[in-house]
Amino acid sequence: MLSAATRNILRRTMATVASNSNITLTSEGAVSVSYNALVSSPLSLTSSIERAFGSHPDSLGIIIVRDLPSSYVPARERLLKLAYRFANLDPKVRERYADPKSRYRSVATPFVYVGLLKSLVVASEIMNGKPDTMKGSYYANPVIDEPNVPQELREAYPEYYGKNIWPSDTPEVQDFEQAFKDLGRFVFGVGCQLAVACQPFASTYLSDSSLSLADLIGKSQTVKARLLHYFPPSPENPLPAEDEAIDSWCGFHLDHSLLTGLCSAMYLRREPSGEPSVVQSPSPSSGLYIRTRGGALTKVSIPADCLAFQTGEALELATAGKLRATPHCVRVGAAKDAENISRETFALFMQPNVDQQLSATENFGQFSKRIFDEHYKDESAGGAAM
Repeated sequence: MLSAATRNILRRTMATVASNSNITLTSEGAVSVSYNALVSSPLSLTSSIERAFGSHPDSLGIIIVRDLPSSYVPARERLLKLAYRFANLDPKVRERYADPKSRYRSVATPFVYVGLLKSLVVASEIMNGKPDTMKGSYYANPVIDEPNVPQELREAYPEYYGKNIWPSDTPEVQDFEQAFKDLGRFVFGVGCQLAVACQPFASTYLSDSSLSLADLIGKSQTVKARLLHYFPPSPENPLPAEDEAIDSWCGFHLDHSLLTGLCSAMYLRREPSGEPSVVQSPSPSSGLYIRTRGGALTKVSIPADCLAFQTGEALELATAGKLRATPHCVRVGAAKDAENISRETFALFMQPNVDQQLSATENFGQFSKRIFDEHYKDESAGGAAM
């Protein structure tokens, strides 16, 4: 006859097997959940959250949200095409939307469109020990145009609390602000729902303080969206060889947010008419790569009608390591026509206010500065001015 302890172990094992049987995986091994389930019963997705973000050797630190409302697809297409259009404006026009006062770490290279929504940063992002010149960024807070915070916080954290800058007086991108806000707020809403599903993993510190992960995001004024344009290979950034580095378009890194929302990338080919055409990825090897918790390198595709969310290092802190960030990068992929093809995408970084305590010893502002110091260098260290 089985002992009570053995029976309990068997019951837990059977429950785990039953729970895991409800986990949906993509062909690449990424966990996929339905938007409908996320909205109606987020706490029923605990096993999916644990498999996606936890310590399982196959955990990728990413989750795909499918079955989104129909408004998402046109919102994504509208903004990503505007990203291309902004990137191809005259440099003097683009520079009107740069704010050198901001310390936000943005990429600044020749031909880059770096209008920082909150404030543009003319700085060098360091990836793999060298300036990252393969992409340009337009940063903005799609939820709040001008955060309502004390002046001392605004001055201490201009990268989070600066005022948005929009290219509203440039006819070629006159819909830019609305398109940015529409897509950003959509992703933000889904991200807040996902935070509810992550709540069972919150640290004892947060639980004892009656803080929810959803409130840390939903009440935050530091939300930051990054519209990205990955430049086609050029003489300055030549077409990679067949044995190019995996992280040739964006170096390996960890996000430092709680959650990062990601849209599927759009590839656009330059056409003689001036209007780009949407094309497939220039190479089967192009795209997002993630190292699993077990160390395996996996290429992860995000369907055009889905969103993906990745864990950030702040979520590790907020869950006492139960949910963890994973290293990821982007590869160009060698192809005959790659020099005519750019990659457009959109990421939304969701994190708490800077004065929000995440642990007994560190608030998000302190944590963020520590992480930035690890990933970027200032002018005295040989990089561009912050």
